[in-house]
Order: sequence, then C-alpha cells, then structure tokens
Amino acid sequence: MKTAFRLPFLAAFLLGGITLFGQTPGSSIDWDKARQLYQREQRGGKLSTEEQTYLNKAKEARKGGGGGRPANQRRAPDSLKPLTDMTAEESYEGEDGGLYGKGSNTPPELLKKSAEAALSQIKPLDTEGKPSDSGTIALVSISMSNATQEFSVFKTIADNDSRKSGKLTIIDCAQGGQTMAAWAQPEGRPWPEAMNRLQRAEVSPQQVQVAWVKLANAGPAGSKTEHLATLESDTIKVLHLLKERFPNLRIAYLGSRIYAGYATTGLNPEPYAYEGAFAVRHLIQQQVSGDESLALTQSPVLLWGPYLWADGEKGRKFDDLKYTKEDFGPDGTHPSNTGREKVAKQLLEFFATNPLAKGWFAK
Repeated sequence: MKTAFRLPFLAAFLLGGITLFGQTPGSSIDWDKARQLYQREQRGGKLSTEEQTYLNKAKEARKGGGGGRPANQRRAPDSLKPLTDMTAEESYEGEDGGLYGKGSNTPPELLKKSAEAALSQIKPLDTEGKPSDSGTIALVSISMSNATQEFSVFKTIADNDSRKSGKLTIIDCAQGGQTMAAWAQPEGRPWPEAMNRLQRAEVSPQQVQVAWVKLANAGPAGSKTEHLATLESDTIKVLHLLKERFPNLRIAYLGSRIYAGYATTGLNPEPYAYEGAFAVRHLIQQQVSGDESLALTQSPVLLWGPYLWADGEKGRKFDDLKYTKEDFGPDGTHPSNTGREKVAKQLLEFFATNPLAKGWFAK
C-alpha cells in the first residue's frame, strides 16, 4: 500500500490531477498513464513523439488545473518552532531541538574534527584532480526547482562578492523537477545535465570538492516517520552517486526547505517542509555514529549548511529571517525574487563566515 501511494506523488505535476481515489472528475488525462510516462522520462528512457506529446499535455493540465492537497497529507499543527530555537527539553514528535540535537546548533567535537580533516584536503585542482596553483575548487548545487532558483541568485551575488576566492568556481547543477528521488537514479535525467553544466563552466568532475544538497521530494505523504524514511533513503543514494562521480568531493552541506505555510498545493506543504530538517539531522548523526552506509569511502563529510526555515512572518529568534506571502510565487511553494534573495544571502553569509566553510570559499 505504501508503494502504491508513493508512486503517484513522486511527480510534482501530477499532484493537481490526483484525488485519493483516482483522477479528477471530468479530466481528459489518464493520470496513471501520465505517471508511468513521467517515471520513464525521469529514468532517462526514450519516449515516442506521441508519448512525449501526451506527457506534455498532462504537465500543462497540471499547471492550469486546481492544485489542492492529497487526502493522505497531514495538516500542520497551529504552531511550528524553528529547529534553531528549540531547546533540548522541547520536542516535536519525539525530536528535540537544535540542528545537531540536544539543543545544540554547533557540530559535536567528533564531527568538527572530521570536517576539519576533510577541509584541509580542499585545494585548487587541475582537470585531472591534481593539486595546481592554476586549478580550481568547484562548488555545485544538487536538488530541485527551489534550489536552482535560490542557488542561481547566490551564484550571482557570490561571484561579485569581494570575499570570494578567485580559485572558487560555483556551478548551479540543481534543476527544476529533479528531487532526491530523481537524483537517486544512477541513469536519471539530472546527471547528464549536471555534467553538461560542468563542461560549460570548464570544470571537470575531479575538481568538484564541495556540494550543497537541498533535501526534498515531491508530494510527501503519510507520517513523519514514513516520509523521512523515504527522503533519507533517497538522499543516501544521492550521496553515494556524488562520491562516485566526483571522487574528490570532501564536504556536502545539507539543507532543508524554506517555509511552506503559504502553500496552495500538495507539492511540499507544511509540516513536511519543516520536518525535512530532521532528515538532515538524522543523516549527520548516522554518519557520526559510524553508519556504514555513510562511511567516508561512500559519502562526503556531512554538515549543516544554513538552516533556511523560519515560521513565516513570526520569523525566528536565531536571527531576523522572516517569510511573507510576497516571498513566494502563486503556489506558495516556489520562492519569488525576494524569497530567492533571502535564501541567497543566507548561503553567502554562511559560506563566507562559517569556520567550517570559509577556508575554501574566502580569499
């Protein structure tokens, strides 16, 4: 039953055409057929001209027709507290506060040492991955539409920031519609495009040493435990593929989603956007505890990047970050220009000033 429910919600564009019991009344789209075509496309399979036309029609229908939320998505509680503001004594569904747990927003000593060891290995590399004064350090982004919208603005302001090292090359590899579930496929659609972007930037896979990975899947449903299990499993596969394809990748800064309290569709509403932070924390904790699936032979060192969630206009005590309706597009999920700028500035300040980041970012 769990698998049967998950499949329809993997595709963001299908959310507008699905009800709990099947397709929307009066719809001319066979959503099960569209889902199958979408999944084949995600895996890199070839579609006939007729099939591609049908899939494009389904995508357009989804854009134009009512969003709404699937019946098996939970509703958010009246109040959600930013993880950075929660103490060790406070809890949300069995989870205590702090980015790293126990109310702490700073990495534990063991993780700090592991990160420092990895950071010491980051240096300009030539296209073959050998140290070179004329080489580069490449930072890439990996994730879906929100991530590319935010990271592309970050790249623009970072490339013009006086603190950025001339040895650093920033490449936005995040792509619309390409969630963790898509990146988890070895032959999935996002990988060829990512490699094309590296090539256009004149960067080789051997020069990629840092990644920003934003955790998200389309249409999460069910309990916190259920949707986090899927998100974490997909992310581990992505980390393995990153390490395999970028052999010199040392650090992956993980991030969760921004506020989704204004969402009008089931693409990724609250409380799922909020709960994604616990997936980040779980993966970091698993690596620190010695989980074999996240051993450094298979995964880069995992750290939090900037924590981007704040409780709408209430903001958070950690800093003055707030989100208004104007920070989002019509669906309440994708950031508007002002929303993108808020995230981009958070990324810039984190990479330029954080002790476990500025060594490779700054001059």
